[in-house]
Amino acid sequence: MTEPDYVAVNREGWTRANAEYTDARAREAWAQEEITWGKWSLPESEIQGLPDVTGKEIVELGCGTGYFGAWLKRRGASHVVGVDVTPAQLETARRMNEEFGLGLEFLLENAEHTSLPDASFDIVFSEYGASIWCDPKLWLVEAARLLRPGGELIFFRGSTLQMLCMPDTGPVVERLLRPQKGLYRLEWFDDDPGVEFHPSASDLFSLLRENGFELLDFRELYAPDDAVDHEYYDTVPADWAKRWPDEELWHARLRA
Repeated sequence: MTEPDYVAVNREGWTRANAEYTDARAREAWAQEEITWGKWSLPESEIQGLPDVTGKEIVELGCGTGYFGAWLKRRGASHVVGVDVTPAQLETARRMNEEFGLGLEFLLENAEHTSLPDASFDIVFSEYGASIWCDPKLWLVEAARLLRPGGELIFFRGSTLQMLCMPDTGPVVERLLRPQKGLYRLEWFDDDPGVEFHPSASDLFSLLRENGFELLDFRELYAPDDAVDHEYYDTVPADWAKRWPDEELWHARLRA
């Protein structure tokens, strides 16, 4: 199967990010006891975004260095598989997995088309993985294929409003820069080029329904009052994210 053009661009970007930040950050993330969400480290104890994962088989699409899968395994998941397209990040993930002895499994594959068997997972998960770096017309089909009937899909991404206020280069601004109608594929051309997919919330609702999902929860999330600018992911200043929704949490169930 021919690799989509954006895969190589994004792989290059995450190879660079792993060298600059995510590899050095991995041990701290894997060792963390508390589950937190997104760039502002919103605590799961407050967000309550996860179902009971005890005994569940989970696949993370776009797992990066695998830290969230480690948290899910500690929380009681019976089996966690991480899928990612960037060898450097998976090398970090496998090293951490060996160090912490959590027994996760990692696959070097495109999350839009995996080799995993049909109906083999209870939960499909993505935090800033496939949820923004893969085409939702493809990865949501794959998520539905991987889930058992009644299985749950949980994903986390940047907000629609953030995308509407994001220039092609530089940080987010306080005005609309692009139309919401037709919002889908966005290409960044700054020092860290990449291709993201951000259909609007209403279009994403439609895609979920078309792929057999029913929505259980949708949240627009802000940075906490004491947040400071992220040390590495600096396109959204904390001050902006305290006033406007910066991130979204989605939770859906595959109809039985």
